[in-house]
Amino acid sequence: MTPFYHLLGNNLIANVTNFTVWFALTFWVYIETQSVFATGMIAGVYLVFTAGFGFWLGSIVDHNPKKLAMLGSSVVSAAFYAVSLALVLLSPAEAFTNPYGPQLWILVLLVMLGVIAGNIRSIALPTLVTILIPEDRRDKANGLVGMVTGIGFLTTSVISGFLVAWGGMVATLALALVLTLLTFAHLFPVRIDEGRVEAVPGEPVEPKRVDIKGTIAVIAAVPGLFALIFFATFNNFLGGIFMALLDAYGLSLVSVQVWGLLFGVLSTAFILSGIIIAKTGLGRNPLRTLLLVNLITWSVCCVFTIQPSIWLLAGGCFIWMLLGPYAEAAEHTTLQKVVPLERQGRVFGFAQSVEQSASPLTAFLIGPLTQFVVIPFMTDGAGADAIGGWFGTGPARGIALVFTLAGMVGVVVTILALRSKYYRQLSAAYAGGPDDDDLDGEGAKASPA
Repeated sequence: MTPFYHLLGNNLIANVTNFTVWFALTFWVYIETQSVFATGMIAGVYLVFTAGFGFWLGSIVDHNPKKLAMLGSSVVSAAFYAVSLALVLLSPAEAFTNPYGPQLWILVLLVMLGVIAGNIRSIALPTLVTILIPEDRRDKANGLVGMVTGIGFLTTSVISGFLVAWGGMVATLALALVLTLLTFAHLFPVRIDEGRVEAVPGEPVEPKRVDIKGTIAVIAAVPGLFALIFFATFNNFLGGIFMALLDAYGLSLVSVQVWGLLFGVLSTAFILSGIIIAKTGLGRNPLRTLLLVNLITWSVCCVFTIQPSIWLLAGGCFIWMLLGPYAEAAEHTTLQKVVPLERQGRVFGFAQSVEQSASPLTAFLIGPLTQFVVIPFMTDGAGADAIGGWFGTGPARGIALVFTLAGMVGVVVTILALRSKYYRQLSAAYAGGPDDDDLDGEGAKASPA
């Protein structure tokens, strides 16, 4: 088995671990507190940490062997999960029922730090794709990476729902600790030739620093690359709504066990998407693929909560999950080609920090805004009087209205991006040729990986 497939399998275990902890914490806190505000704040904490640590984690990836960075992430995650488990075991159960209680938020912070440590892997893996996979097959390899993420979601949602129902956070954190140790034990003996050049005596060595200025210069040197990052940032600004409200909306329709199982079934869309990308690639212009799938997904967002139907919600989520890996693979494939390898960790980390910086704002705002403004508006306010007859009324319909409005904004912004000069500039930079309309065409597929 090649090192790349070992890395995929190892990241699968790590993804299952971290996603399970994150999903389970959100489920558990909502069940314990019945507070949309609390679940919104959890999403906000996660995204603040992701944005704040992304650039620093990218520097760790650039300045150290990728395998060592991934092993270190497992050690740090295991330490935080162990401390979190001790806190749950030593605290009275009622300490976690108050959505404003200090012990609850200490636990959230500890758990989120353990999850965030795993983000080193999401930065290191695409740089290893650059190292281990020839350029003409990277889009397909990125599809496999997306498939692994999908399998992680599939396993996670099923496990987390039943874990919370059966053993709460004690069972969740105990399992996380075991799986994290397994990822370390599996990766440790795997040999990866990263082609790192040893320092020559007497020659200056690049200092191991974050170097924000240098990374910004690399990004600015590629026309349209900043625009790609900021487009993804705006998408994440709207996407923070999903992180803050989707679980609460799903749990308003079905039980936690059914929601977890349903989300697991829907996550097969990630796997299907990864298989398709691995077979067909992304076409000549991955950027066009990225924008078109965004146009479809935001259109779906306009209608998938328009009525209180679990089947309508399930259909919309399936389409989102089916097309999501296309967008991620397209962005990674573009960055892998236009950014020098020695800077990719920092650029991926920079992109992660900037792209996620908008989502915390959304998550922090949307929970309170939905709880204290939109829900009353759709329960017994002007919204209920104006559209309640066909849209429905009550707390769940307030959440649904937020999704519909977000979808409308997303459609408009994506259409503007497709018509922008930045799209044409970065398409030309990726193709390595002149900026012309032919870049919008689809070329022949690459041979199977």
